[in-house]
Amino acid sequence: MRILHTSDWHLGRSFHREGMLEHQAAFVDHLLEVVESREVDLVVVAGDVYDRALPHVDAVRVADDAFARLARSRARVVVTSGNHDSALRLGFGSRLMDAAGVHVRTDANGVGTPVELDDEHGPVLVYGIPYLDPEALRGPWSLPRRSHEAALAAAMGRVRADLATRPASSRSVVLAHAFVAGCAPSDSERDIAVGGVSMVSAELFDGIDYTALGHLHGAQQLSASVRYSGSPLAYSFSEADHVKGCWLVDLGADGVSSSEFLASPVPRPLVRLTGALADLLADPALEQHEGSWVQATLTDPVRPLRAMDQLRQRFPHTLVIGFASDPSAGGSTPQARPTGLTDHEIALAFVAEVRGEPAREEESLLLRDACEASRDDRDDCADTLVGAGQEG
Repeated sequence: MRILHTSDWHLGRSFHREGMLEHQAAFVDHLLEVVESREVDLVVVAGDVYDRALPHVDAVRVADDAFARLARSRARVVVTSGNHDSALRLGFGSRLMDAAGVHVRTDANGVGTPVELDDEHGPVLVYGIPYLDPEALRGPWSLPRRSHEAALAAAMGRVRADLATRPASSRSVVLAHAFVAGCAPSDSERDIAVGGVSMVSAELFDGIDYTALGHLHGAQQLSASVRYSGSPLAYSFSEADHVKGCWLVDLGADGVSSSEFLASPVPRPLVRLTGALADLLADPALEQHEGSWVQATLTDPVRPLRAMDQLRQRFPHTLVIGFASDPSAGGSTPQARPTGLTDHEIALAFVAEVRGEPAREEESLLLRDACEASRDDRDDCADTLVGAGQEG
């Protein structure tokens, strides 16, 4: 049986306010092309189909198109919910979709009931474990402690209990959405820590023929049978060096017989640049990044004026700009508010310190107006509190 393992689509997510739906739809096109060209039998999507529990209608349209096309394809499909998904919303209509060969598994109580498939070597049992909230399951499942390890261990107990009733020739596939110890996260995953306990042991999946993991956005291989596919697109600059894609896994009579990582299309590369502004604008070696999404860290000792505007003249897709600390400054320590200075004068002093030159006249006027508006807001708040106290 040939399996295509993907996860963490995060449909509807933006990248520093840049819409990604067009790129996500292009990934779906790529996915369907792989299913047909590589004769895939089973597609598994290990959670986080959407980026939020209440997805935008345009994201729902992309998901609907993806599932409809997968239903018409040669492959069967098993989908689970992740921590970004609403289990109820993603699972709506799941019993109807079963008939079309798209099996959406979002109910924690169903983890011990597999999707049953067959190939020339016999049964293949696919267990979809959705994201498990330890707090919600602690009572109903009598968990010994409130942790992801306890919740996933209980789920795998149900999986193994069902496997024990199956023929010895049966092979098992598990989908799980979790943070497995020993793997490297990126900046774009939502923290799922519960009481500081978020990681689970890879040993929970011992004896399973293939475990398709979701949640972490970098493709990773813990063993031949336990892997993360990662997200199909980069969702933070911490993923600039990732190769995005899906795992293509062949399941033979005795487990995984071969595997291949298939890279996804890259709609626009990511790059992190560091240097003085003039150097970034003049360096001919950076020509290859002029069409990339750019995160720039400027090392100028004095912050340049209109740095973002200047960068975008050469790198029009610059999204993030930062400033490195001046190594000669030796750091700074918090100081008490200067006495005898107005808010406006303190703001002007700050601009002069970080820029190395005083604010221009128009900037000074804007800062003065901002300080006055802030003071007016505080006065209004104080008046309101005094009035409330008198009424009381």
